[in-house]
Amino acid sequence: MPDGTKEILVERDGSVVTVTLNRPEVMNAMTSQMFADFGDLCRDLDRDDTVRAVVVTGAGGNFCSGADVGGQVDQARGERELPTIRRMRRIKESMMALHELQHPVVAKVRGVAAGGGLNIALGCDLVYASDTARFSEIFARRGLTIDCGGSWVLPRWVGLHRAKELALLAEVIDAAEADRIGLVNRILPDADLDAHVDDVVARIAAGPPLALSMSKTLLNNGAQTSMSQALEAEGQAQATNFATRDTREAAMSWLEKRPAEFEGR
Repeated sequence: MPDGTKEILVERDGSVVTVTLNRPEVMNAMTSQMFADFGDLCRDLDRDDTVRAVVVTGAGGNFCSGADVGGQVDQARGERELPTIRRMRRIKESMMALHELQHPVVAKVRGVAAGGGLNIALGCDLVYASDTARFSEIFARRGLTIDCGGSWVLPRWVGLHRAKELALLAEVIDAAEADRIGLVNRILPDADLDAHVDDVVARIAAGPPLALSMSKTLLNNGAQTSMSQALEAEGQAQATNFATRDTREAAMSWLEKRPAEFEGR
């Protein structure tokens, strides 16, 4: 299993890996090194075929408040320059690594998910949040434009005009509003969040990993392809599935009236 760091903890339970952003004193704000480490971790997890599902969460009652703006201000005072394009490309590489991770990724959100932190959550495949969570595309309040993939993922979650409203007004919205506009999959009482996410990832982990991975890719690419291209890609994926042991296992388990035991082969 990939190693974590002091600021990004990694725990494994069977085939489920939990990644915890761990700077609770600053609501898990991400430094440049954390972004680089997060990207490396996503790439390592992508190469690990024994992983079936990944959970991303935050320590200390918050998900992530975005990039460490305080640290950037301190650096700017000494350099008299804004963060460089190289630093932003590092963030780009990390967000692409999250987006391209072959395993299903679930965001478990408590407390604040703001700026880049919100867009990390939206870059996951499913987002479940506590009823005490708060969300904001806060960039405009910092004199910044939306980043961490927000310009791509946000309209796909809530629609273009709602995305513009969130980005241009930079308001903080509560869990109920996030649920109403479709920013999350589901809001749960805080006491129920862990159990719900555990159930979701257990069900994912019990599924056919190759088929789930290909469904994830098809859905991610669907908005950028024609109907004809989508059907062709689906056909190629199904051809791959029919040649696997997992598809045969699904048929046999149905005939034998028992749960399927998928191996990812």
